[in-house]
Amino acid sequence: MKTYDGPVSDHFDGLHFFDPNGAPPRSLREVLRWQFGGGRQRNRWPDRAPSPYADTPPERVDGAKVRFSFVGHASWLIQTAGLNILVDPVWSERASPFSFAGPKRHNDPGIAFEALPDIDIVLVSHGHYDHLDLATLSKLAKQFSPRVITPLGNDLTMRSADSAIKAEAFDWQDRVELGKGVAVTLVPTRHWSARGLFDRNKALWASFVLETAAGKIYVVCDSGYGDGQHFRRVADAHGPLRLAILPIGAYEPRWFMRDQHMNPSDAVKALADCGAAQALAHHHGTFQLTDEAIDAPANALDEALDEAKVPRERFVALKPGQVVEI
Repeated sequence: MKTYDGPVSDHFDGLHFFDPNGAPPRSLREVLRWQFGGGRQRNRWPDRAPSPYADTPPERVDGAKVRFSFVGHASWLIQTAGLNILVDPVWSERASPFSFAGPKRHNDPGIAFEALPDIDIVLVSHGHYDHLDLATLSKLAKQFSPRVITPLGNDLTMRSADSAIKAEAFDWQDRVELGKGVAVTLVPTRHWSARGLFDRNKALWASFVLETAAGKIYVVCDSGYGDGQHFRRVADAHGPLRLAILPIGAYEPRWFMRDQHMNPSDAVKALADCGAAQALAHHHGTFQLTDEAIDAPANALDEALDEAKVPRERFVALKPGQVVEI
């Protein structure tokens, strides 16, 4: 498959992207040590953990109000200013290159695909299968033909699978007008990207800052914490932030995951660093990618908030189908 070919920059060496303030992905040897080494403690998830909620969104949300509907894992429907925006949409049964193997859903999407309103914009943060789902993107292209905004190189993955996907690729710090006074800026995040064994970091990864009439929304789809500088830089460049969507799951074992995935304690620190007035948690409870229990992230988030003396209502973990409006 064709991969990105562009000028060398401070985060692209001509072949691979890298984060000068981050950490490289774990080696294959470390992956095997985690998967097959002695002493692994993998909590078993229930086969099904259905959410008691299901959302039927309105056709449009006009004006300065923003409506957030949690689809599950890292997928959201954000409605504002008459625009319908999906983030990292995954409606497939598995987050995997295979239909018969790989992490399987433990609950249904919080919005049935048939209940979606007309989708105008899709934001795809990076190429991992729990974020870039080609089957869902193809279905969206066929039904709605939305613009798909994604970091450099992921557009090639999409178009090589389905030329109908209207993918537009951008670099870190690029600002994209979405219409009706809404814009998005792609910002660095502490992560990496791959679709297979031989394309590590050949496409870029990013978080998003959405500009809305209700304020700026910081959408972090996947990130480690590091020393927090990624979050402080967003605060400096884009603050004040009205709301942040922050990942809290897929973090055990810490020796393996800490560089690329935050745990709830890290996420609470990230909220302090970015300075958002409010936060919503995601990246938990739908696909078992790592070793913690299904309810561990939400429980640990409450504990971390209490320890940091942050009101629990400031940083909430939703279940699929739940809605928040600002």
